[in-house]
Amino acid sequence: MNFDDSTEVLATVQASVGRRAMGIGCLGLLGFLLIYMGFMRAPALHWQVFLIVVGAGSLWVAGAMRRATASKLELTPLVLRDADGTVIAQVDQITGIDRGFFAFKPSNGFLLKLSEGDSRRWRPGLWWRMGRRVGVGGMTPGSQTKFMADVLAAMLAQKDPQD
Repeated sequence: MNFDDSTEVLATVQASVGRRAMGIGCLGLLGFLLIYMGFMRAPALHWQVFLIVVGAGSLWVAGAMRRATASKLELTPLVLRDADGTVIAQVDQITGIDRGFFAFKPSNGFLLKLSEGDSRRWRPGLWWRMGRRVGVGGMTPGSQTKFMADVLAAMLAQKDPQD
């Protein structure tokens, strides 16, 4: 595919408001309840510490999810990036897309296979990267992730016509 502008945004994926509120609310409520139980009803000291640590962890993940899902993903002819500028994957490094039922992918999302690995990153509810695998999805609408995966698949098919 030939693109006139290499910075043109071909597809975007953004967390839906309802899923975002439900996910952050449930994690926050879980954190507060665990901390409350740790202070009010813990049967022993080690259980009290466990409940408070897990509750604090839930609150931390809820905060990270709130910050991550406020952003969106953008696909350009050259890169898949977060709206804050973080490059998730170079399009020329993508070797495959897995949208199958049994794929280890986020909910309503897809899995990218890359030719080169990169550092581990995680934006809860939006995307994650572990080595040569990138998962996109989570709190995102299936229609947006399906469109982005279809555009990526078309770009890959154009790149490798022998497949």
